[in-house]
Parts: sequence; C-alpha cells; structure tokens
Amino acid sequence: MDFTFEAISAEEYDRQRASYEPLTDALRRLIDVGIHTEVDDATVQQALTHLAAAEELLGRQQRSGRSTLRHADTGRPVAWANPAVGLRNAIAPPMRIEHEPDGTCWSEFTLGPAYEGPPGWVHGGIAALVLDHLLGEVASDGLTQPRFTGTISLRYLRGTPLGPLRAEAFVERSEGAKTFARGYLMDADGVTVEADGVFITPAWARDAG
Repeated sequence: MDFTFEAISAEEYDRQRASYEPLTDALRRLIDVGIHTEVDDATVQQALTHLAAAEELLGRQQRSGRSTLRHADTGRPVAWANPAVGLRNAIAPPMRIEHEPDGTCWSEFTLGPAYEGPPGWVHGGIAALVLDHLLGEVASDGLTQPRFTGTISLRYLRGTPLGPLRAEAFVERSEGAKTFARGYLMDADGVTVEADGVFITPAWARDAG
C-alpha cells in the first residue's frame, strides 16, 4: 500500500486554507438553510439557477490525482476531502483537531441541522464518525503512523444535543501492533458518548519497520 504523499509547503497550505475554508463554510450554511427553507417554487428555481452558475464556476479547474497531501513542515497528511475533518468537504463536521505535547488531542465545534438524528439531537452515526476519527488521530500520532481502526466500541450515555460540543481522545496503552485509545464526546453538561478503540499497525508497515 502506497502512503507517499505529495508535499505541500506551509505557505501554500495557508493560502489554500484562507481561500477554500470560507467556501466550505458557505456550503455548510447552504446545506443548513436548504434543510429548513420554505420559500416558494419560483424562489427555489431562482436558487437552482445560482447554484448551477456556482457549479460551473468551480468546475472550470479541477484537481487531478491525489486528494491527500503532506504538510512539508509537520509531516502530517492534509486530507482536504476527508469526510470527518476535510477542510474542503462541506459534509465533514467543522472540526479542527488540536494536538497537545502529551499526545492527547481535542476539538471544539458546533453541529447544526445537517447532523441531526432525532429532532434537536446529533445523529448517533455522526457521534461515531467524530470519535472514530479523533481516536484514530491520537492512536496514529497525528496520522503520521499507519494505524487503522480494528475495533471501536461506543457507549451512548445520553442524547447529544445539536450545538457547541467538545471531543477529546488519548492513548491508554500499546501492545505490539495494537494501540488502545479512549475518547469522549461532551456538551456543556458533561460526557454524552464514550468510545474505546483498538488501532492496528498493518503487517506491511511492521515489515517495513
């Protein structure tokens, strides 16, 4: 399996982030208003005309090849299309992962209507997506090591309300090719979902080491 990524300089990373992050945020807002809009048919058709024009503009130049790059300074992958944290993927929760010197990681973010399951509550699958990614981040040293989800178990302690949330994760221990990680999703009142995961270093990476 090939895990060599094209490098992107810090300057180019910052340029792309400054350019495309507002676009992704605008697309997220568009999804939110599209879910709740009650405009008339004529207004829907007018919006469709504008959306078609935007699609044509953005489609004039498309990237070919890899969607995952490597940050030249940090060595970490830059996965613009990742459905959990992709900066240029509007379906991804708006998470920015923070890494602490002790190896733990966390993110604070807000989930709106696009992530709703029961009315007013986050869909359980979205909670699983968030925690699977965060545990994977911490187990793989910020995605710099090839360690993939072997198993993940979640305990839904109560409903997770839409709105401001925090997720955090840490490594409990490592045993050979296995790394054991734990994480939490929480609101202002405390933990809503707990997760335990086992992440595996694949045989090809062990052989290479």
